[in-house]
Amino acid sequence: MPKGAGGLFEKNVRALITDEAEIAGVIMPLLQARQMARAKCAALDRRLVMSVRANATCRMLMTMPGIGPTGRRVCSRAGKARYLQASRAVAAWLGLTPRRFQSGETDYDGHISRRGDNQLRALLYEAASVLLTRVRKESALRCWGLALWKRLGFKRAATALARKMAVVLHAMWKSATPFDPRFGVATP
Repeated sequence: MPKGAGGLFEKNVRALITDEAEIAGVIMPLLQARQMARAKCAALDRRLVMSVRANATCRMLMTMPGIGPTGRRVCSRAGKARYLQASRAVAAWLGLTPRRFQSGETDYDGHISRRGDNQLRALLYEAASVLLTRVRKESALRCWGLALWKRLGFKRAATALARKMAVVLHAMWKSATPFDPRFGVATP
């Protein structure tokens, strides 16, 4: 079957099953269900965008590249992080800092601790991936992430960038200032 997105996919499928009545009897209800599911998803996306536009904090957080309408979910999931004193503590609160093992002469860093909110950590990882792969607008944060990608690989760079984005987002939230692409941090 040829590739195609959206309506093109349905058109291709319909063209392939025109001569096959038995297969069409099975596939056509599936295509209709897919079409309804896509319409429901589009309606939910529109509602999400409308709710984000209504919230000033979400609009301010969305000034950071990579944080799209998911800024609303970041706002709702990170309510407790507002009360943390230092922005650096947010990364540990989310489980985006490496575990440390220290015993006698042994001292090494392990994988990230994965403590805290799984969904928020996943959202930040996704936002970091988008910043590294899809965003073309230059910023100090993106340049830092791209340099890490070359040196450490994509997954580690995206995790480190997610940690840094969490810290910057918290600083932006506390100071109520938009993202400054020159420095990658919130500036009053």
